Amino acid sequence: MIKQPSAMASSSNYVFSTCKLSPPKRPISSSTPLSFSSSKIFPQSRNSHVLIKSIAEDREVVTEKISVSDLKQDEQSVNGLEGGDKEFVVRDGSEEIDRFMGKAVNASIVLGFGTLAVTRLLTIDHEYWHGWTLYEILRYAPEHNWIAYEEALKENPVLAKMMISGVVYSIGDWIAQCYEGKPLFEFDRTRLFRSGLVGFTLHGSLSHFYYQICEALIPWKDWWVVPAKIAFDQTVWSAIWNSIYFVVLGLLRFESPTNISNELKATFFPMLKAGWKLWPFAHLITYGVVPIEQRLLWVDCVELVWVTILSTYSNEKSEARISDTQGDIDTTSSSTNVSESEE
Repeated sequence: MIKQPSAMASSSNYVFSTCKLSPPKRPISSSTPLSFSSSKIFPQSRNSHVLIKSIAEDREVVTEKISVSDLKQDEQSVNGLEGGDKEFVVRDGSEEIDRFMGKAVNASIVLGFGTLAVTRLLTIDHEYWHGWTLYEILRYAPEHNWIAYEEALKENPVLAKMMISGVVYSIGDWIAQCYEGKPLFEFDRTRLFRSGLVGFTLHGSLSHFYYQICEALIPWKDWWVVPAKIAFDQTVWSAIWNSIYFVVLGLLRFESPTNISNELKATFFPMLKAGWKLWPFAHLITYGVVPIEQRLLWVDCVELVWVTILSTYSNEKSEARISDTQGDIDTTSSSTNVSESEE
C-alpha cells in the first residue's frame, strides 16, 4: 500500500504524457487521495486521445475553410475596389474631356463674336480710312458708328432695337453666371441662348411700342410728367415685363404650367420691389433727358445690371425646385428599397 501512490503517479504521468495535456493549474499534493484504479486509466486515455485528436482535426478543417473564405472575400473586395476605381477613373476622365470640350466651344463663341463686333466697329470707315493714321481711325470710328446706328433706326427701328436687346440679354446672363461662381468660359450655353432669345424676340419689340404708347398716354411737358411716367413704368410696365420674362423662360425650360405659376407668384413682388431700388434713378434720365428714339439704348445699358438680377433670381428658383424634386425622388426610392428589403 505504500508503493501505490508512486505507481499511480507514474501511470498518471504516462497518461498525461500520452495525451499531451497541459499540466494542472494546481499541483496535486501527496495528501490528496487517489481513488481511481489503473484499470480505468487506459480506456479513458485512449478515448480522450481520440477525442482530442478529432477536435484538433476539426479545428484545422474549420480554420482552413475560414481562411479560404476570407481569401475569396478579400479577392472579391479587391477586385470590386479595382473595378470601382477603374470606373471612377474612366468616368472622371470622360467628365474632364467633356468639360474641356465645352470650355473650348464657349471660348470659340466668345472670341468669335467679340472679334466680329470689334472688327465691325473699327472698320466702319473702311472705304475712307486708307491712308489714315491710327489716331484718326480711333477718333472717327465712334462718331461714324453712332451715325450708322441712327440710320438703322430710321430704316428699321424695331429690328435694330431687337438686335441690341438680344445682345444685352445674352451678355447679362453671362455676367449672371459668372457672378454665381462659374468660370469665365464654362457658362451654360443653353441658358445664355434662352435669355438672348427672350431679349431679341420680346424685349426689343415690346419696349419700342411701350415707349410710343407711354408718350401717347402722357403727352404733356410739365414738371410732373417725369415722376408720372416713372410711376407708370415701375408699376404697370414692370409688372407686365417681369411676368412675361419668367413665363417665357419657364416655357423654354419645358416646365409645367403649375411650376411656372408657382414661380411667378413667388417672384412677382420681390422682383417688383427690387426694381424700385434701381429704375427710378435711371428713369430720371430716360424720361427727362434722352429722346424717345434713343431711350431703349440707354435702358439696355442699365439692363446689363437688371438682366443679371433677373437671370440669377429666375435660375436660382428653378435650380432650387429641381434639387427639391430630385431630393424627394431619392427619398421615395430609398424608402421603397427599404420596404422591399423588409418584405
